[in-house]
Amino acid sequence: MDKIEKIKKLKKERNAIILAHNYQRPEVQDVADYIGDSLGLAIEASKTDASVIVFCGVDFMAESAKILNPDKIVLHPEKHARCPMAAMVDAVALKKLKEEKKMDVVAYVNTTAEVKAIADMCCTSANAVKVVKSMPDGVIFVPDENLGKYVKRFVDNEMILWPGFCPTHQAMSPEDIIEMKKEHPHAVVMAHPECMPDVIDLADKVASTEGMVKYAKESDAKEFIVATEIGLCYRMKKEMPDKEFYCISHAVCPTMKKITLDSVLRSLEKMQYEVKIPEDVIERARKPLMKMIEMGRD
Repeated sequence: MDKIEKIKKLKKERNAIILAHNYQRPEVQDVADYIGDSLGLAIEASKTDASVIVFCGVDFMAESAKILNPDKIVLHPEKHARCPMAAMVDAVALKKLKEEKKMDVVAYVNTTAEVKAIADMCCTSANAVKVVKSMPDGVIFVPDENLGKYVKRFVDNEMILWPGFCPTHQAMSPEDIIEMKKEHPHAVVMAHPECMPDVIDLADKVASTEGMVKYAKESDAKEFIVATEIGLCYRMKKEMPDKEFYCISHAVCPTMKKITLDSVLRSLEKMQYEVKIPEDVIERARKPLMKMIEMGRD
């Protein structure tokens, strides 16, 4: 029996569901029950009736699934798949800033459970503008400064931006886009709002990963330059074989790629690594996370 068949068999035996982010390896996407962006995955996690959730993504995503499903077993197949941006803001420093400024906190979903527990509301790249607009008294926005700058283009609210970033998106340059446009002059440029402002300025469409999929499906264009992690191109090409998608070759998230078929199989075989979060943290973090889900997309 090969790995895929073993995973399918164990999934049935455990009453498990496999959720995978758009940045996962192609073979991991292929065994997933649901593939999506952070918001889509959070929504799916909130409504599943599976007993076990195998979350193929970075640590904060698996934590979010646990927060939304405290009575379920949530497995994170690779314990070292940790988001560097989420590690750029700590709960102690944020709590101190919140007390000093007396402002509400909007926490990007790319944050730890402890940080979410301090937040007044969470957001994803798919609804960040909508969330901040709903809080006119101003916010402390953590931890992605690039996403915060993008939001600022659409709101007049006061925003204090935490100096965090996604290394994968930060490494994309305007020159990358310009060179790709020379190679593919008819291609539409789509960029993730975690990109730097000068990259976003060159985009025809700025959207979350799920927003990019939707846009590409509805567009008459046949070619797209995709300024985000390369894993998304695999999904889009699979779902839209009649269109071409060009990703930036160095746009690879090494922590997302730590999860493999082997680690998914081991997690189901050994029921490892289970996500555990203190009950009081779950209780506090659940409120802003649920507000994010109820807010929906922009």
